[in-house]
Amino acid sequence: MSVKPLAMRDVLLNRIWRAMAEDQKIFFTSADFGSPILDKIRADFPERFVNVGIAEQNLINVSAGLALEGYTVFAYAIAPFITMRCYEQIRVSLALLSEVRPMNVNLIGVGAGFSYVVSGPTHQCYEDLTLMRALPNIRVLSPADHISADALFDRCVNTLGPKYLRFDAQVLPVIYEIDAPDLDLGFHVHRRGGHVCLIATGYMLHTAFKVADSLAAAGHQVGVIDLFDISNFAANQLQAVLSSYAGIVTLEEGFRGRGGVDAMFFEFLARRNMAARMLNIGVEGAYRFELGSREELHEQVGIGPEFVLNSVTTFMQSLFD
Repeated sequence: MSVKPLAMRDVLLNRIWRAMAEDQKIFFTSADFGSPILDKIRADFPERFVNVGIAEQNLINVSAGLALEGYTVFAYAIAPFITMRCYEQIRVSLALLSEVRPMNVNLIGVGAGFSYVVSGPTHQCYEDLTLMRALPNIRVLSPADHISADALFDRCVNTLGPKYLRFDAQVLPVIYEIDAPDLDLGFHVHRRGGHVCLIATGYMLHTAFKVADSLAAAGHQVGVIDLFDISNFAANQLQAVLSSYAGIVTLEEGFRGRGGVDAMFFEFLARRNMAARMLNIGVEGAYRFELGSREELHEQVGIGPEFVLNSVTTFMQSLFD
């Protein structure tokens, strides 16, 4: 029996709501961003819920203060606003302060990439991977379905330090129908084989599967890896997995060549003296105001399945020229 797809935020908020009944140290803060499940949290635990209004800078400072008092804090807002509107507060009150004081603040950013597709570039989020991974002490978590998003709850509660949860706003197909991924590894190997491995995070894992299926139909096997922990994956184990590949392709729903996952892997390969060549696939560095489906927009900016398939095919051919 297949698992019904759910929204990432709904499964995590449900976990938080249930846990707040047992754990008096869980506190929830919101920047005027709601959901039906959030209404239950506000109604059942009004003494541990604060809506700071449309004031993300205040959201971060209030959350940091609560964390210094011993609370496990979940702060909730739309992805571009909880990262870019309050970046200095994240740097000073979370990244910097957590170096000297124990604290647990979990930023839930909803609307990764193009998932708010009809809202345009103000509400879409292509920069957060670059910005959040640039800060020391911030753990960046980027699940690809609601099962992996749900599994992150235990990591949020049981691990000290600031974390950024990069959630899709849309209901995505279920990938982990049987078991959740191993959080200690920070990545999950879905497919092995061939000379090229696709490493994707968040929504782009679904694109990686489509591309891998098309290549398999043409007789070309490729590896597929879900990288859901951007900043704290098991590096030695990942190196061991990648050592058999001649080429590595990174896929991210963020700007290409501007310090995101691709930059991380260029450095990863260089520092570990790995011989594999790399192709980085991400959004071209421009903002678009056109409306359309997510699939249409992805093709326009260079991360749609057809565009990626052509790019990977050319890359595979170049490896043996």
